[in-house]
Amino acid sequence: MLFDLFPPALIALLLESLKQTLTMVAVAALLSTVIGLPLGILLVVTAPGQFLERPLLNRVIGTVVNLVRSTPFIILMVAIIPFTRLIAGTTVGTFAAIVPLTVAITPLFSRLAEAAMREVDQSLIEAALSMGATPLQVILKVILPEALPGIVAGQTVTLVSLIGYSAMAGTVGGGGLGDLGIRFGYQRFMPEVMIAVVVVLVVIVQSVQMAGDYAARLVNHRIARSRSAA
Repeated sequence: MLFDLFPPALIALLLESLKQTLTMVAVAALLSTVIGLPLGILLVVTAPGQFLERPLLNRVIGTVVNLVRSTPFIILMVAIIPFTRLIAGTTVGTFAAIVPLTVAITPLFSRLAEAAMREVDQSLIEAALSMGATPLQVILKVILPEALPGIVAGQTVTLVSLIGYSAMAGTVGGGGLGDLGIRFGYQRFMPEVMIAVVVVLVVIVQSVQMAGDYAARLVNHRIARSRSAA
């Protein structure tokens, strides 16, 4: 019965599309973390009243982040086609889709990281500064460790959003499960393929969410134990 609905060729296509989706999500998540975390840190430490206060820089970064975040992903993909071609050499395919995915998701992660770091007790930062810690030491040894559970939770939200974005990228030649669902499930009137794509996406999202929740709890418990030991 299963092979009647999903012949081996279609199953192979589903696995290849899954591989493409996981590649897009993994690479874009890594790049968004590398770029978005420093942006989040800058948004926190350059805010008015903070130890590296730079109001103009803070406003510029915040404005750029908000502009990108407010642009619908499907429009953003089209708007940055020249940039995508410059970076990837093409505008179609899995690796080309990583460019708009990274651009779209980085501001989201930076804001989530910023929110987590703003929750750090200000007295801890002031105490570290009063003991002669440099701004870099405060960031690395106080702000980031204390905000780590929230940052991990934010990364989970980022990954879930990326999975949804990757499916949309498939509608404009990005490959992956979204592309498979459109080409076979919609254009070729094969609802079983669309159902399979949705099921796989749901499983991925649930797995990411559970893993992220567990990692956040694990990090939080470790921080609590280190505090009690101190």
